[in-house]
Amino acid sequence: MKDIKLRIRSVESTMQITKAMQLVATSKLRRAKERMENSKPYGKIAREAISAAVARCEDPNIPFLTPREGNRRCYVVIAGERGLAGGYNSNIFKALDAHAGDADYCVLPIGRKAIDKYQRMHKELLEDTQARVEGASVDDCYRMAGMLAEGYEAGRFDEVYLVYTSFRTMMDQEAKVEQLLPIQKAHLPEDATPVSTVYELEPAETLRRVVPDYLAGKLYSSICDSFASEVSMRRNAMDSATKNADAMISDLRLKFNRARQGAITQEITEIVAGAEE
Repeated sequence: MKDIKLRIRSVESTMQITKAMQLVATSKLRRAKERMENSKPYGKIAREAISAAVARCEDPNIPFLTPREGNRRCYVVIAGERGLAGGYNSNIFKALDAHAGDADYCVLPIGRKAIDKYQRMHKELLEDTQARVEGASVDDCYRMAGMLAEGYEAGRFDEVYLVYTSFRTMMDQEAKVEQLLPIQKAHLPEDATPVSTVYELEPAETLRRVVPDYLAGKLYSSICDSFASEVSMRRNAMDSATKNADAMISDLRLKFNRARQGAITQEITEIVAGAEE
């Protein structure tokens, strides 16, 4: 009985922690969804501008459009700052592993879990300073986008892919791998149809200038998407943990009551037996 009581207290303490984490995640989720929704208009306009520029550009030598023969890749990996979010981080890493195969690649990690993961794997990191996803700003995204554009033009890598988690609903999130560079029509969203645009410069020069902005917008939108997914999955995980803890407590209390009833019955039996003697 003493062991059962100690176990009940331990599970109750754990349930208090998971319940608190669930409430924190719930409060963050509303702000994360607002931030995600606010980031989408810029991304939509950027995709339309890129789509129009690609459709009108006839220069085959634009580096951001021309595929290369090399197979050196760079993956931008958006993971979480901590665990306890179900399969959020593991899904991202599995998606990258399945896509990369045996290819040679370097990583631009965003989020502490991504930094830790690829440092342990001894992968080349473009930087290891962007550990916070929740506080990532537009300026951070512009800095990383400039780094990607410069590295691509310098030939440090031949393809750039983005690995992030797309938020669909509270119960549905999907780990995705999308190609960022080189930009091709096949890799642009279906809804990003060319629009009627008047160019002050040639489409080729416009592309050179707008690609870093496009990458920054895509990074920011994906970070917002990923953080909303992380918070949602953490809330769901903590909700399940709280319910499981509550079920364990009910089961332990039932066992405790049975043990206590057995002890009482044993005492009564001993008393009756003593009285009969």
